Amino acid sequence: MNKKALAVLMRARMKPTDPSKLALSPLSKEANQMISNSQEKQSGQDGIRKLDASSKIERSFEHVQKSMHSAISMNKTDMDAELNEFSEGYFSLSHENRQNLLLILAKDYDLNRMQIRELIKQYLGLEPPNVSGSEAQLGSGQEEGFLSAFYRIEQNLRHALKPVYDVLFERLNTHPGGLRFLSILRADILSILAEENIASLRALDSYLKDKLSTWLSPAALELHQITWDDPASLLEKIVAYEAVHPISNLIDLKRRLGVGRRCFGYFHSAIPGEPLIFIEVALLKNVAQTIQEVLWHDPPIPECDSTCALFYSISSTQPGLAGINLGKFLIKRVITLVKRDMPHITTFATLSPIPGFMQWLLSKLASQSKLAAEEDISDSSKDTSTTTFWENMLEPGEERALMDSSENFASGKNGMEVMLNLLTSTNHEWTNSATLLSALKPSLMRLCVRYLLQEKKRGKALDSVANFHLQNGAMVERINWMADRSEKGLQQSAGIMVNYVYRLENIEEYAQSYFSTGHIHTSSDIRHYVEPQSH
Repeated sequence: MNKKALAVLMRARMKPTDPSKLALSPLSKEANQMISNSQEKQSGQDGIRKLDASSKIERSFEHVQKSMHSAISMNKTDMDAELNEFSEGYFSLSHENRQNLLLILAKDYDLNRMQIRELIKQYLGLEPPNVSGSEAQLGSGQEEGFLSAFYRIEQNLRHALKPVYDVLFERLNTHPGGLRFLSILRADILSILAEENIASLRALDSYLKDKLSTWLSPAALELHQITWDDPASLLEKIVAYEAVHPISNLIDLKRRLGVGRRCFGYFHSAIPGEPLIFIEVALLKNVAQTIQEVLWHDPPIPECDSTCALFYSISSTQPGLAGINLGKFLIKRVITLVKRDMPHITTFATLSPIPGFMQWLLSKLASQSKLAAEEDISDSSKDTSTTTFWENMLEPGEERALMDSSENFASGKNGMEVMLNLLTSTNHEWTNSATLLSALKPSLMRLCVRYLLQEKKRGKALDSVANFHLQNGAMVERINWMADRSEKGLQQSAGIMVNYVYRLENIEEYAQSYFSTGHIHTSSDIRHYVEPQSH
């Protein structure tokens, strides 16, 4: 596909939520033909062909199951054709048959637990050699004889603790196109598990995730700076996979790859021409407070005047690699690279979305409003000591200001009910009133900080983006009011965004303390929102 076709795609404002459906936009015949030719050319280069709906060859479920068994059981010298047959057959299956096949793989090609039990019995029956005391002679022939029995059973246990499907994964990993296929396979597993928690399939997913984590270690990945001079096929993927701030047109794309901007991706040789994950960076004078100033506003400053590298978007391109923290290594590599090439950059920060805030807040407001109705609580002045689960989420001053300013916009028995009605209004009408914005700002900012710092899941931050940056060693520096006024930004977080800062001298310390205790490092400005105020 050439840049002319890319321009057509951009004019069509192609923003697919499913990157595998790149041709769904209403493109001209010419552009569609260019895409088709490009895909055909690419498919001929892959060991495992990328099949679309028009090129599928129907295969029966039994045929695909048989080819999977052959790919596992045949000698290495005969396996290439079987691996191709299995992968192509898998793509031809319906969603239901894919699920059935994966369940067979998980159950019938699992561990031999009877063998493991027998080996454990043998191991427990061995008498440990006496190696304590000064008289122990570890080098004696008798001692070596004792230990050899342990070594033999331990080796047999290690072999027995590998499930049979390990053979399939290993063979696919060394087969052309196999790593991409394994990623697709795991994406299917995750989609099934999202609907039903099946223990055998959960074990299969965990094992495959560990294998992929090993194969995709930083040493196996290549860091590449993506520029406007890269092939149009790569730029097309950047457009399709951008998950945080959709690329709106050709000018937008050129800006993100131009002066004062950087885009870096991690690539693997087994998946050529496609980043596994990529990050977008803006070189600025100061840490940005709104996404508008990063994406659309003033032209970039001269790079030599910049002091801040701002990470404003990070996108993973492979659903099957979910849970494998490639972003952690990518951010550290990019920080090292930027610091080396531009020593005048002293601040490394993010301007990040808070995707779970509104979902959490609206759920809390709804539940508290329901409790208030059941308990006949109309305002915060009423004695609520007997209502165990009641919590007025608004401070008295916040509630008064909200009730006073909302008379012409929303009704409610108390401040929380009014806030709920405002935030769920059609087209976010509250954002068009300066009075409402002023009344909502203190409570929304405070509750947002509470959400980021105090709402936890298994001892870690409930918000997925917060958890990602905190486990990588960042600290919460600042939250920004009306930083993203797009539909997505208002729906996810009432327009609020957060700056995380990576302090080079503290990254490892902060990551370790968060991992071990869940402690979140913050600036004094952030702590001010949740610390008790003295009156």
